[in-house]
Amino acid sequence: MSKTGGCLCGAVTYRVTGPLRSVVACHCQQCRKSSGHHVAATSCARDDIEISGEVTWYQSSDTARRGFCGICGSNLFWDGAGVNLSIFAGTVNGPTGLQIAGHIYCADKGDYYEICDNLPMADQEGEALTTMVLPKG
Repeated sequence: MSKTGGCLCGAVTYRVTGPLRSVVACHCQQCRKSSGHHVAATSCARDDIEISGEVTWYQSSDTARRGFCGICGSNLFWDGAGVNLSIFAGTVNGPTGLQIAGHIYCADKGDYYEICDNLPMADQEGEALTTMVLPKG
């Protein structure tokens, strides 16, 4: 079952043909600066996504870049090392069937909110949260 999504203006769209990982909320400073709050992202294998339209990429660190629509500014992707591409969960169309699995970079979260959902939290990356990819089948 495929999922589709895209930016606010429709200039960038995507189709995912494989499984999506559960959503992980990232509270790092870069995610907060780029989104205005924290980021909630799922991910998929790079081979399982087709992107249409022109994504503007910003190299946000030595190890990662962020993809957004150059027209409307919608944050769409986070691209780091590994076989997966992170997709901002709010850009997935329709009912997603996804749930938040936990929170990473909690040590960097903003002081104006609390994390109150009792899900797993990691002060930094949280490998158990960021590597969850459903097996194909």
